[in-house]
Amino acid sequence: MSFSMTGYGQSSLQFGGYKITFEVKSVNNRYCEVVLRMPRDWTGYEDMLRRKVLHHIKRGRVDVVINREITEETASVQMLSRPAVKSYLKAAEALKDEFGFTGELTLRDILSMPGVMELKEEAAATGFASFEEYSGMLELGLEQSLHSLLEMRAREGGYLAADLTRRLGHLEELHAEMAALAPAVVVEYRDKLRLRLNALNDGTFPFEEHKFGMEIATFADRCNIDEELTRLYSHFEQCRALLKGSEPAGRKLDFLIQEMNRETNTIGSKCNHLTLVNLTLDMKAELEKIREQAANLE
Repeated sequence: MSFSMTGYGQSSLQFGGYKITFEVKSVNNRYCEVVLRMPRDWTGYEDMLRRKVLHHIKRGRVDVVINREITEETASVQMLSRPAVKSYLKAAEALKDEFGFTGELTLRDILSMPGVMELKEEAAATGFASFEEYSGMLELGLEQSLHSLLEMRAREGGYLAADLTRRLGHLEELHAEMAALAPAVVVEYRDKLRLRLNALNDGTFPFEEHKFGMEIATFADRCNIDEELTRLYSHFEQCRALLKGSEPAGRKLDFLIQEMNRETNTIGSKCNHLTLVNLTLDMKAELEKIREQAANLE
């Protein structure tokens, strides 16, 4: 199954008097990059959460945002920490005196600072959770949001794979036209060359069939595109196999598209035939569209 690199997932749960929300979004990236944003006192869980993301996602930039919000029940058992407020106000005054900063702390600023509001002693005692409990909660919430993200990436990946398969079919049609036309290139060149020589021959020089045959043989060898057509067909089959497989296909597809472009350029430089040249231009245009779509795959 093919996966897109773009997607979004969200989940939430209640734990320890807080509502914990998890948001995960992913966008295109050449490699796999995980960016985590969470409350500062939860940074000890970062490695565990990063490994969880990397277990599911192999390519793309993944932003994970974890927020916690006090529930109404918890808010009713909170109390103001006056020492924390005094400490913040004292630090603000020190900054003004030493560095010349201006401005005043508002009530909203003070209440949003860590440690200003704390649970009452009896509530804190009953709401205490161990490291393992917090770890399990965070892992569960992230797993749920990743599940939503992966579902979205799978749906988008299915659309991309269908479009790429259709475009591969168009490439195969162009390939079939090239293969059918390739033998006629030498025949047309031979007939045109013979007509040109007959028109130029005024009887002052003999027509040597042997040298004429050598010229045709040299041209046939120079414009032969059988190897390029064979390699192109092989690349088409590999692309189809990648799109149907379960492994991430984006990087391998990118490599195969480069190889198909190289073979197409070689055909265009060797063929010396207007119709074939036009077919190679059509193939290059289609390959560029495929490259743009494949860049969205994991």
